[in-house]
Amino acid sequence: QVQLMESGGGLVQPGESLSVSCTASGSFVSIAAMGWFRQAPGQRRELVATAQSDGLTNYADSVKGRFTITRDNAKNAVYLEMNSLKPEDTAVYYCYATVSPSAGAPYYTDFGQGTQVTVSS
Repeated sequence: QVQLMESGGGLVQPGESLSVSCTASGSFVSIAAMGWFRQAPGQRRELVATAQSDGLTNYADSVKGRFTITRDNAKNAVYLEMNSLKPEDTAVYYCYATVSPSAGAPYYTDFGQGTQVTVSS
């Protein structure tokens, strides 16, 4: 089983920057992908950014050019740098990881507990 520990988040004003971090620990042999979802009140959870093990990244259209995802494979960590934040970025941000528990075993995805990001003046 994988445990995902998130840190960062908080309250910022529109136009400011903020970072969130996530570290995976537990019993797994490889991580195929790590990234972030977010969920605002009354809305569905949406994928924000993904970082594959080969370095490939993907972003939601709403954050392209403003958010940057990076991954440290040695530390089993993923980071999300958020710039030019807007009020509509306000949400709980959930880290996720797609991991394989043992050699040859199928991958599965698990989520962290979430960290609140609030953008407000």
